[in-house]
Amino acid sequence: MNEKTDTGKPAVPGPVPGTRMTDQYVRDIGRMAYLWAWPMVNLHNRHVAFEQVPEPGLMGGVMPCGPLSQIGMLHDYVTPDQKFVACPNQDVVYGFGILSLEREPAIVQVPDFGDRFWVFQLGDQRTEGFGELGKVYGSEPGFYLAVGPDWDGTPPEGVRAVFRSPTNIGYLIPRVFMDDTAEDREAIQPLVNRVMAYPLNRFTGEMQTKDWTRVPSFPAGQRSGDEEIQWVDPDEFFDVLPQVLDEVPPLPGEESLYAWVRSILWAAERDPSVKDLLKQVAREADRDLIAPIFQFRNVGVPVEHGWTTPKNPASFGTDYLTRAAVAKSNIFVNMPRETSYFYQDLDSAGERLNGSKGYTVTFAGGDLPPVRGFWSLTLYNEHHFFHPNELNRYSLGTKNKGLRFEDDGSLTLYVQAQPPEEGVRTNWLPSPQGDFSLFLRAYWPEDTVLDGRWSPPAVIPSVR
Repeated sequence: MNEKTDTGKPAVPGPVPGTRMTDQYVRDIGRMAYLWAWPMVNLHNRHVAFEQVPEPGLMGGVMPCGPLSQIGMLHDYVTPDQKFVACPNQDVVYGFGILSLEREPAIVQVPDFGDRFWVFQLGDQRTEGFGELGKVYGSEPGFYLAVGPDWDGTPPEGVRAVFRSPTNIGYLIPRVFMDDTAEDREAIQPLVNRVMAYPLNRFTGEMQTKDWTRVPSFPAGQRSGDEEIQWVDPDEFFDVLPQVLDEVPPLPGEESLYAWVRSILWAAERDPSVKDLLKQVAREADRDLIAPIFQFRNVGVPVEHGWTTPKNPASFGTDYLTRAAVAKSNIFVNMPRETSYFYQDLDSAGERLNGSKGYTVTFAGGDLPPVRGFWSLTLYNEHHFFHPNELNRYSLGTKNKGLRFEDDGSLTLYVQAQPPEEGVRTNWLPSPQGDFSLFLRAYWPEDTVLDGRWSPPAVIPSVR
């Protein structure tokens, strides 16, 4: 039951199997384990779901998917009926796939995007980034190889670089910027048709293509109303956790943590009352620990004007709170150099953003988000998804060519349920009638974003 260190020597012994435990001890270790392992169980369950996908296509007609170690791609922006991943981005054409690297490595195929911004996110079962691939890094077109922690093969000729995941289960998410014009929608199609991933045994050395406008649709998983699909079921959490601990090796220093958690799992296997207690603990922890960190105002580091930001996206290390908070509220974030994220639930008076009011967000002249890629301000409903509107508009930013700037160079965005006056409707971000949140992305941020010298402006309630 005891883990081994990287040197192969046994770690410091943990609890002896059979040690008597009080109910409160089981509760405390179980609550901690629920927060700590929630993101890893989330990825495990997505892996299980993607095992059923027969070929690249769309899950539920909206979510790109593929068999394990393959991806599906969209050919346009993601639509409001997508409920598989919270906080989707409507500035890029997405792809998505779950990696299963214990089987064999996966080839990641990168076409020549020219001057267009792109980033391919490689993440492990902890939701940590493990590969640097995109315009940010000066990556060249061609083929790349994602391998698991134990792979010791030789990459074939033609592979530019090898990215090693610390876990066998992971994910690949291509993001390719597209502006909101018919011309760019047409121009991007030949590029996204060459965005692919597939097992190493299918590698030919030649760029493969797929028409992503013609792919099948597969049944969706169980929905929870308007919320994200429930990828973590509290009632099954501690039944799945032993397998997850086997899948994910401990970080340096986590060996004792693994031993603690395994001790209560060992007890639950042998004592039905402990198993029942852990199920109760999981339900309570889901309600009391996980549900509150879905709210953006409870996530990340506070900055000016009530915004919060995670300083370590996809590079959490042992920051278990932020890892779980991001996995619950907006999983699959990029690493800091690729994207900075700013969250807002409140207006400048500290009141909850709500469609009963209108708001303005004004960037002073010369003070747009400082990026080398692109930026956007996105609106999400109370469930962190798009709220359908007649304009089919869910974000404003670099992709929008018709934004109205004032003579002094400032830019005011209008966030409200009803249309603003005629002259500024290009700057209107429609809101729902109920609670909502704002989310600013800065792709390829300048140092002034990364070091905290820049943060978004206040969200000001309109005077009526």
